[in-house]
Amino acid sequence: MTERDIRIVVIKGSVRPGNYTSMAVALVIDELGKHAGVSVEVIDPGVLDLSPPGMEEGKPDPKRIREIVKTATGIVLATPEYHGSFSSTMKLVIENLGFPSVMSGKPVALLGVAAGSIGAIKSLESLGSVCQHIGAIVLPGPVSVSNVRDVFDEDGNCLDAAIEKRVRSLATNLIHYIEDNICPRISLEAYVREKEMAEEGVRM
Repeated sequence: MTERDIRIVVIKGSVRPGNYTSMAVALVIDELGKHAGVSVEVIDPGVLDLSPPGMEEGKPDPKRIREIVKTATGIVLATPEYHGSFSSTMKLVIENLGFPSVMSGKPVALLGVAAGSIGAIKSLESLGSVCQHIGAIVLPGPVSVSNVRDVFDEDGNCLDAAIEKRVRSLATNLIHYIEDNICPRISLEAYVREKEMAEEGVRM
């Protein structure tokens, strides 16, 4: 990875047709696209064949998403809040990312949507706890969208400028974290490797 080769994986936690999670995710993806050198890949469980751990034999999708996440520079997890927690769909994806998880050591930004006025606070707390347990770097400032049915229209347009700004800031904050903390480390590692190879060439 070069300094401007940043790969972001966005994982959706809802498979419902016309779901609000995807509408919020669209804003994040659009904002990520404004940054030079940033590519985005979306993991949509609705088009994947995933199984509970131990039952994936012969299925290619679990291995495929592990490879996608393994090569990611950063991750966005987006979930609806169901019954005070994050979705079972999101949990299934996380369970298919291996033991130990390929999310370990990677920066993760969290986005939650909920129909209620309290928002997705509980789901983001529990999702953040799971991510920390598997070794991911959970970024501060998760974004919770409350009363989501009033925030987006049926075409996915955001009707609240303040909320749209907060959702988009999730993307910007993730990129800034990567630029400040991941890119310098990668550049240093590349420099050291090049120096070692040069010294090896001299000895040969």
